[in-house]
Amino acid sequence: MESQGTPYDRAATGGIQIDDTFAEAFPMKGTRLIVTAHTLEWARHAAVATTGFATSVIACGCEAAIERELQPGETPDGRPGYAILIFSMSGKELAKQIERRVGQCVLTCPTTAVYAGLPPEAGDAVPLGKNLRFFGDGWQTSKMIEVNGTPTRYWRVPVMDGEFVAQETTPVTTKAVGGGNLLFLARDTDAALAGAEAAVAAMKKVPNVIMPFPGGVVRSGSKVGSKYPALGASTNDAYCPSLRGLAAHSELDAETRSVMEIVIDGLTDADVANAMRAGLAAIIERGVGAGVTRVAAGNYGGKLGPFHFHLRKLLPQGGVA
Repeated sequence: MESQGTPYDRAATGGIQIDDTFAEAFPMKGTRLIVTAHTLEWARHAAVATTGFATSVIACGCEAAIERELQPGETPDGRPGYAILIFSMSGKELAKQIERRVGQCVLTCPTTAVYAGLPPEAGDAVPLGKNLRFFGDGWQTSKMIEVNGTPTRYWRVPVMDGEFVAQETTPVTTKAVGGGNLLFLARDTDAALAGAEAAVAAMKKVPNVIMPFPGGVVRSGSKVGSKYPALGASTNDAYCPSLRGLAAHSELDAETRSVMEIVIDGLTDADVANAMRAGLAAIIERGVGAGVTRVAAGNYGGKLGPFHFHLRKLLPQGGVA
């Protein structure tokens, strides 16, 4: 199972096998929103709702998650809040998802406000409060405020607890990347979960990235295609422990009884690489004794996307021979 390409020092990786393979990722459109509220708890309610049902563009329309908590000194209005990242395959779809999610999950949430989290030069602008202002039924008002030398419009919409404040637009970057991934092969479910949780915790410290699946981890890794014509993707049978010996090809040995995957989206390919590097370092620090024996990645031979993150090239210093 271990190829003879880029060499690495097995001792420096805690005894864990690092496959000589790459995670294949693809271009996306992305933006950051800043959601604030009277208290951190209410900001979190809005952020969690806004990023719900957003694990995969395959069926959700976008991929989204909370990036990090923000202190009052980090937000435009000096209140506590959260930064969230939202990604989609097209600017048009992303704009639709932003309007629906902010309209249903931020506008509705007590005391909240929403602002763009990327600078104007990051990309073309799409509506944020521009269309949501019409909920004000003619009572809405706007104000231009100079922010870092750039005139910026904000909308104030009357609601029952006061006003909902929303920046008019949010920039969309075309440099975003989706689909970075790591596969953790482990002796059992406890070890796979613990390793994945440690990697997610390390990745969350990296700016500009999210892991959109529940808890940052996905157990239903997929391959392109299916025996059923209506399905474009199906279970990744090569990594299913219950199919070892049954599927035409298995990547697992008899000792591997659980596999977990982490999928990473980032504002740039460098951000995705940094997150994957942090996840690898967290697994290596735990060592093979913790139960994760091997790290692999999902790719389709380079046919899915132009971004290839080679695992051994992402190893912490000293990992590559």
